[in-house]
Amino acid sequence: MNYPATKRSLLLALSPLVLILAVAAGCGNDKDEPLSSTRHNDADVAFATDMIQHHAQALAMVNLTVERPLDPEVKAVTEGIRAAQAPEIETMVDWLQEWDEDVPETVNDHMNHDMGTTPEGTDEMPGMMSAEEMKELEEAPDSEFQKLWLEMMVEHHRGAIEMAGTEVEDGRYQPAVDLAKSIVSSQSDEVEELKRLIAGL
Repeated sequence: MNYPATKRSLLLALSPLVLILAVAAGCGNDKDEPLSSTRHNDADVAFATDMIQHHAQALAMVNLTVERPLDPEVKAVTEGIRAAQAPEIETMVDWLQEWDEDVPETVNDHMNHDMGTTPEGTDEMPGMMSAEEMKELEEAPDSEFQKLWLEMMVEHHRGAIEMAGTEVEDGRYQPAVDLAKSIVSSQSDEVEELKRLIAGL
C-alpha cells in the first residue's frame, strides 16, 4: 500500500515505539511466557518457598501420630503423606539452591519440634495450622486425636491444593508446574479419602 510521504514518515517513526511496547507487554506477563525446563520466575520461587514450609507442617502433623492409637486406614494415610511429601521437600530445596534463593525455615527446624512456635508469616498460608492449633493437636487425648488430626489435614490439604493451583496458573519452570499439578491431583484424592474416614468414625 502506498501511503503519502508524511504518513509514511509517521509510521516509520512510530514503528520502534510499537515494537518496544509489544515486547514490554510480553515480558511483563509471566502467563504469556512458555514453560521452560531451565528458566523460572517469581511464582516458581514463591511456590517452592511456601510449599516447603507447608509440607514441613504436614510432616510435623504426621510425626504427632507416632505412638498414637490409629485405625489401620488412618495409619496408611499418614505413611503415604510422609512417603510423598518428604521427597518433594528435598526436590524444592534443590531448586531454591540452584536458583540461589534462600531455603526457608520450617516448623521442623525448631528444637524438639515445639508445636508452640511456627516460622513467622506461615500462619497466613492457605490451610496452615496456627501454633495454637498445632498445640491443641499435640495435647489432644487419644479419644479425640484421630478425628481432630483428620479434620485438620483436610484443611491443610485444601490449602496446598490452592497454592499448587496458583503455581499451575503462574509458574514458568516446567518441573515446578508438573509438581504442582501432581499435588493438586494427589491431595484432592486424599481429601476425599480423609472425608470418608471422618464419616466412618
